[in-house]
Amino acid sequence: MSTTTSETTPVAVRPNTITARLRAIPLPAVAITALLVTAVAAPFQLVPFHTFQLAMAMIYAVTLLGLNLLVGHTGQISLGHGAFFAVGAYTAAIAIQHGDLPYLATIPIAAAITFVLGFALGIPALRLRGLYLALVTLAIAIFLVPLLKRFDGLTGGSMGLTVTKPVPPEWTGLAEDQWLYFLALITTVASFVLVAGMLRSRVGRALHAVRDNEIAAEVLGVNLAHYKTLAFAWSALLAGVAGGVYTWVIAFVSPDSFAVTLSITLLAGLVVGGLGTTWGPLLGGLFVMFVPSLAQDVNQAAPGVVFGLLIIAVMYLAPRGLAGLATQAAHWLGHRLRKGKTHAH
Repeated sequence: MSTTTSETTPVAVRPNTITARLRAIPLPAVAITALLVTAVAAPFQLVPFHTFQLAMAMIYAVTLLGLNLLVGHTGQISLGHGAFFAVGAYTAAIAIQHGDLPYLATIPIAAAITFVLGFALGIPALRLRGLYLALVTLAIAIFLVPLLKRFDGLTGGSMGLTVTKPVPPEWTGLAEDQWLYFLALITTVASFVLVAGMLRSRVGRALHAVRDNEIAAEVLGVNLAHYKTLAFAWSALLAGVAGGVYTWVIAFVSPDSFAVTLSITLLAGLVVGGLGTTWGPLLGGLFVMFVPSLAQDVNQAAPGVVFGLLIIAVMYLAPRGLAGLATQAAHWLGHRLRKGKTHAH
């Protein structure tokens, strides 16, 4: 008489199965997760000055995210984006210094004011394009600095305004530089998620249609005036939000900090980072933060020359920007993984 048992022998998972599952994970998801983990751990591993630098890089990334929405995804041009950044910074500083408002309340105010200003600029920009639009936006960046100096009682004139930095809550156990870093990180993540959702929606498809061919977009029923002004408004809003967080981190604003060279540097940073790409603003923010100081260290007599040569070198080696170079590397890695998977079978 034979007996049977209900026990089953566990089947070992083959190494090839584990490897296949790992390869099935989307590479972008892995990159985003690794990036977030690194960003959260960074302030606990770096000295305060380097933590401050990364916070500033993220602030510039949010500014470039707005500029990318306008230039990279809508096909408009702006050489005055630093002006919206300045308006956001001064709005936050004035609200804190003169209005005694809570820090978090300054961001919605800065966003609302810059949104209205961007929308107002977008209306006359409907009749302009190319070089003419670039000159109009450049003019805004030029006359903003003397305008800020004229209203001494409100803006502090040439001396600027000094504000106190946000104090970290006791329950966080964070130092001041770490708290400011995480405020910048939260703002950056929220902004990137917001823009990514917008670009995947009907609005994003309309903006791309305007960029690719305005006549074809209009034939398909896209309201050119609406989406162009909307692009200017949202672009300015993101710059205003970044300017508000900039005031928190720096705790000081002055007209000379927002000269026309800032607008030009921002546009150069976006092109170097990758125009019209997802990660271009983030890479551009790192470029805007670190490359000018690197150029200053290389040659204190002519940092502008070194900065220009570095831009030329990057564009020669990566015509699609640093994000394009990273995309090519990711495609190469994915090809190698797929090739390894084929050999495994």
